[in-house]
Amino acid sequence: MNIIPTHHLDRIKVQQFFINHWESPQMVVSTGVYDCSELDGFAAVQGSGKIVGLITYMINVEECEIVSLDSVIENQGVGSALLQQAEAFAEQHGCSTVRLITTNDNLHALRFYQKRGYQIVKVFPNAVEKARQIKPSIPHVSPDGIPIRDELLLVKQLL
Repeated sequence: MNIIPTHHLDRIKVQQFFINHWESPQMVVSTGVYDCSELDGFAAVQGSGKIVGLITYMINVEECEIVSLDSVIENQGVGSALLQQAEAFAEQHGCSTVRLITTNDNLHALRFYQKRGYQIVKVFPNAVEKARQIKPSIPHVSPDGIPIRDELLLVKQLL
């Protein structure tokens, strides 16, 4: 597996990855509406060329916002490797913090990020309802039966 910048990949391939995993490359969160296939990022690619993980981000002055992180292969270090690569890139480009938003139902993500030094710093009650006005395909209930309502802001200090 190789970690490469997404701009080295065919945009159609990146776009298809998001369609396969999220029904659309569009990500709607309280910080904005993003086309993940157009953002900077890194991809974990197998020797066959298959994308097995992808992280996207935006750098705003001294802060990096992770917009998406997906791993097709769980518990093999793909997500960790992508996150480490993005954090290193952010630090090299003068960022002192990395932030991201996830939803209240995403217990896997909350566990993953907190183990890697991220802290929950803010809750946006009912933010997902607002996002559904733009992207109605966002589910109301997770596969675990948890109502999807709130966004949580997690932050990690780099420097």
